[in-house]
Amino acid sequence: MKEYKNFKSKEFDSPDLPGSGDNMKDEFMELLQKAREIADTPFRITSGFRTEAYQLDLKRRGYKTAKNKSPHQEGYACDIACTDSKTRYLIIGSLMLAGFNRFGIGASFIHVDNSPNYTPNRVWTYKY
Repeated sequence: MKEYKNFKSKEFDSPDLPGSGDNMKDEFMELLQKAREIADTPFRITSGFRTEAYQLDLKRRGYKTAKNKSPHQEGYACDIACTDSKTRYLIIGSLMLAGFNRFGIGASFIHVDNSPNYTPNRVWTYKY
């Protein structure tokens, strides 16, 4: 992963593999950096790259995860912390303006990805 003004590779590490944030795709990171600049507010990353073992652990613990390989495992996704509607609107708007078109909305986070392996122009919600 190249260097970005507002993001460090370690923010995207899978919890079970330090240094794995380097697997984030630059085409994803460039759009995320653009969105961060548009929003002019910090993006706190709660999940970036995921190893297969960590993805299976999330599924085992009952989290809603991708049926096949997750965009997180490909380096094309992250989750951004967000708990209020005003910030959610700001972040989603900036992500859309930057060029993203796949979003998952949770109570405490926004999932965003640009995986070429999934259908574009989608928004879904998470209920645990």
